[in-house]
Amino acid sequence: MRVTPGAKSEEIAVESGKVTVRVRAKPQDGAANDAVLAMLAKALNIAPSRLTLLRGATSREKLVQLG
Repeated sequence: MRVTPGAKSEEIAVESGKVTVRVRAKPQDGAANDAVLAMLAKALNIAPSRLTLLRGATSREKLVQLG
């Protein structure tokens, strides 16, 4: 998925077959990553602890595992 930190509004969308996530949180100290996982968990109606960031801790391209 592609993440845009520091966005004006928060949203999850599917564009050109890819999931894009926009979060307000800035990419500092993992705040944007935490916001992305929380947003995905809420959208999927699951606990945030069931999501794991596998790849992309410092990149806009992320891979998340649902476990």
